[in-house]
Amino acid sequence: MLALVALVVIFTLAVVNQPAILSVNGLTLMLMSAVPLVFATQAQMLIMSIGDIDLGVGNLVGLVTAIAATVLTSSPLVGVLMLVGIVFAYALTGFLIQKRGVPSIIVTLGLSFVWFGIGLQLMPTPGGQTPEWLTAIGRWRPDWFPAPLVYVAIACAVGWYIARYSRFGARMRALGSSPDTLKKLGWSLTSTRVATYTLASLLIIISGLLLASQTRSGDINSAGSYTLMTIAAVILGGGTFAGGRALPLGASLGAVTLGLITVLLSVINLPSSIQSAAQGAIVLAVLAGRVITERFTRS
Repeated sequence: MLALVALVVIFTLAVVNQPAILSVNGLTLMLMSAVPLVFATQAQMLIMSIGDIDLGVGNLVGLVTAIAATVLTSSPLVGVLMLVGIVFAYALTGFLIQKRGVPSIIVTLGLSFVWFGIGLQLMPTPGGQTPEWLTAIGRWRPDWFPAPLVYVAIACAVGWYIARYSRFGARMRALGSSPDTLKKLGWSLTSTRVATYTLASLLIIISGLLLASQTRSGDINSAGSYTLMTIAAVILGGGTFAGGRALPLGASLGAVTLGLITVLLSVINLPSSIQSAAQGAIVLAVLAGRVITERFTRS
């Protein structure tokens, strides 16, 4: 609910300052940048629902854009194999975390540097060119409906099916809240964690491909802020650090809200030198609002 309220407030402020937003083209331009963030947030939500945190999301999304703008264009088969390799790496990460008991923060933080290094080797400077099929996805902007809403709806549906509708979603949430109960029911903790990381990697790859389709190029630094933004979006949408809770719609609303903050700061012509500070202050204020709301509800 808080994510929805924050979204309405920020959207209203943007419309008051720039009424042209209330058009198909206006909404498309305003929401387009939030689409990759929504998919990355769904991935972070899955990871956080089992009680882990992924600190490598931002650099991995950047790596996918680099792959899309280089190898995927020049050697499609090799590019696909590299994306498949990312999925295997994430599955292995989940396996090691479960078997060795290493905190996910440490493992994923280390992996974030690995992703960054590979990205720099592939593309030291921003550039490249995405494949035609991927560029066509980024160009799809119908005149009658804001295309970003379609992508956001797809992300919500995928997240809802995995986390809330399927039996695996129940296992995933149980791993985060009560792993002993899950074990007593005969389910494997290892396979549940591995499957969760695998699904999260697929969503992160989709996020990177969508970001590359919008910029039609690659840049390892293009999604550096995604790591903390996805965590903040999950918390804003009702998630917890303790695990056991997965709210796809709330996480998506949180991601769109954080994406719109950047747009709002540009609409009101705030100097770019202080936009990052202002964005951080707004995020802190919104998250503080959730804490206050929860305390009020409990009392």
